[in-house]
Order: sequence, then C-alpha cells, then structure tokens
Amino acid sequence: MATLSGTGGGNAVIDRAKFGPLQFGVTALCFIIAMLDGFDTQSIAFVAPKIAEDWGLAPSAFGPIFAIGLLGLTVGAFTLSPAADRFGRKTVILISTFIFGLFALLTAFATSMNELLIYRFITGIGLGAAMPNIIALTSEYGPARLRATLVTVMFCGFPLGSTIGGLVSTWLIAEFDWHSVFVVGGVLPLLLLPVLWFALPESVRFLVAKGAPESRIAPIVAKIDADAPVSEFIAGLKHEQSTAAKGFSVFQLFREGRTPTTLLLWVAFFMNLLVMYFLVNWLPTLLKGAGLPLSLAILSTATLNLGGVVGAIALGRMIDRISPYVVLGTAYAASAAFIALLAFGGTNLTVLLAGAALSGFGVVGAQIGCNALTASVYPTAIRATGVGWALGVGRIGAIVGPLVGGMLLAREWSPQSLILLAVVPAVIASIAVFTLGAVRRNAPGA
Repeated sequence: MATLSGTGGGNAVIDRAKFGPLQFGVTALCFIIAMLDGFDTQSIAFVAPKIAEDWGLAPSAFGPIFAIGLLGLTVGAFTLSPAADRFGRKTVILISTFIFGLFALLTAFATSMNELLIYRFITGIGLGAAMPNIIALTSEYGPARLRATLVTVMFCGFPLGSTIGGLVSTWLIAEFDWHSVFVVGGVLPLLLLPVLWFALPESVRFLVAKGAPESRIAPIVAKIDADAPVSEFIAGLKHEQSTAAKGFSVFQLFREGRTPTTLLLWVAFFMNLLVMYFLVNWLPTLLKGAGLPLSLAILSTATLNLGGVVGAIALGRMIDRISPYVVLGTAYAASAAFIALLAFGGTNLTVLLAGAALSGFGVVGAQIGCNALTASVYPTAIRATGVGWALGVGRIGAIVGPLVGGMLLAREWSPQSLILLAVVPAVIASIAVFTLGAVRRNAPGA
C-alpha cells in the first residue's frame, strides 16, 4: 500500500525522526480516547435488553435509540470535526471528549425513551467528532515508515474499548444495574480531560498553517528532532499547508478519473459499517432471544470486537506485503462465511464465540484497514475530504443497519434469519473492494 508521506522540510523532519516520547505520548493518548469512544458507542447495546426489561418495552423499540446515536456520530463528523481546521485538533478533541463524557453520564439518569434519544444523539456528536481528529493527530506526528502502523494500532483502541466495555458491563449490570455502565462511560472521559489539556500537543501542522509564533513551534520540533532547524521545518510545512489551503470540495473526489474509486469506496464503507453496527448493536438482544443468557450474549459481542482488534493488526501487516485489495476483499468475503457460522451456532457457546471472533476479525479488522486504504488512494490535498466523506457515507450505513434490524425484529423475524441477512452486505463489500483493485490496476500511471 502507498506510504502516506508528503514533501517538504517539515515532513522530512518528522519522517526521519526516531519514534520517541512525543510520538508515543500522542499515540497513547489518542488510543485511550479511542477506547473510551468504543466503550461509549457500544454501551447502549449492552444495556438495551436490561432497560427493555425494566421499562416493559419490546426489544425492537431500541432500533431508533441505536440509530439516533449513529446519527449523532454522523453529525459530529461533519460539523465539529471540520472545525479543527479553524480552531485546532486539540481544541476539538477536548470539546468532543467533554461532550460525550457529560452526556454519557447524563444517560445514566434517563427515565424515558425521549430522554434516551436526546442523550444518545448528543453523546454521538461528541464521539463522531473525536475519532477523525485523533486519527489525524496520530498520523501527523507519525514518521512515514510507521504512520500506517501507528494509526492502525491507535484505531484498535475503539474495538478494544468495546470489548472491555462488554466484559465490564456484564459485571456492572449484575452488581449495580444498567445505570452504572453509563456512569463509568461518562466519568472516565471527564477525568481524562485534564490529562489531555496538559499532555496532548496541538498539531504542529495546524500551528504552522495558522502562523503561530516560532516560540510555540520550536519546543515541539525539538521533541521531534533536537537537531532539526526550526526555520526549515516551518518552511516545509507552510508549503504543504498552503497547497492544501487553496480549497477542495467534495466534487474533487469525482474529477481526474476518481469517480469509480470514490463510488466503490463508498459502497464498501456503507455495506461494511451497516454490517458492523447491525451486529454490535443487535447481537446481544438477538442471542438472548435465541435462548442465551444475557451475560453470554454480551460476551459474544465483546468477542466480536476482540476479534476485530486481532484482525486489524494482522490485516495491517498483511497489507504491507500483499495487495490491500486482495487482503480486504478476501477478509470481507470470509466475514460473510463467519457471520453464517454465527447464525447457525444456536446456543452452542463454542461455535458462537468462534463465529463472533472470526466475524469481528473480518468485519471490524477490515474496516480499520479500509480507513488506511482510503487515505492512500487520494492525493494529499484532498485526502481528508476523501476519508471524511467515505466515513460519512459509511455512517449512513451504520444508521440503516440498526434501523432495519429493529423493523425486521418487530415483524417477528427469527434471530437466526436476522443474523444471516448480514451476509448479503458483507458479500457486496467484498465485490466492491475486488472491483476497486481492478480499477486501480488499470488506472493511468498505476
């Protein structure tokens, strides 16, 4: 896969630098935010069966709750996230972490479906704004030879947070009831805010682009490479930023022969995020409906996310050696088979856990790889637009998946039939990626 590197003195300083405390600190803090993001995004799925039981609701009533949180993620990505270009990545990360922490905490005190809808929507806005900016910040401080690896490892915090959330939620629900899950999911981000304020650096590219004084830039450059001339660093990044600052709209994604690439990426994102969010939101409820105890139903979902962590790392290393289109297309196709295994597992815990882990390996792991692939196929000047819009289209799929699941559950579809239905979009995602590979191989200059 193409290396995500740029040109100019600033990039040269970052690219040749050793992986030191600054880069490690940025990656680690962003990893922690991703974990909390994963925990809070997934938490409603873990507690939905218990809330439905306490409030005397049908499980299908939670379709809009799942969807409204994902709508919030979409709104956050398209509104707060671009604000980072004006106010800085660190600023938006702090604001978004505060938002999702506060409203996750308020969710613990919800007493009606309307309150749940409001709190989950605003929580989603914070979650949706945080993820693109921690990806960008990690990438901007990573040397080219490690950039994809660092972003992949950092992004693994999201499924890992969902996995830990499942394990912790099982204990919290048993010991303190469902409210405690949101208390933990809200308090932890709020406690992290002071650490982020003091320890997380602002994007040095943002500082240069905004004409920040050299006194703010020099200490960061010294931490990247103590021997690097600050003037060279600033000159290099100013050239890169001035090129990007000329402005590129979404229409650039369809110019210069990019239309097939863009549309196929959007199909892959839409279909795979539809599958992913359908499974992570409805799997606990569906497995409980199939006769599995809630604790084991949650464990199966946590296993799916854990499989995604392993899949992201394994697939990321494979992409470095083999065509990303072959790796990701095969992963999506395999995930379809593993979802079918999950559907026919019944209440056999061994089969369910194996099916969940392998489904997560393909669905979640390949999605993380597809994020990196998207960043590699667009030129630097429109890379953020390309990735952002692909994720935005994917979020629409993430909304559709839970909504369709709720509607079909209300029509009394069996848990097995609903899980089996997820095979279809997984196959479509596979076809889209394989087709994209053919398009890219036949493109001029490929």
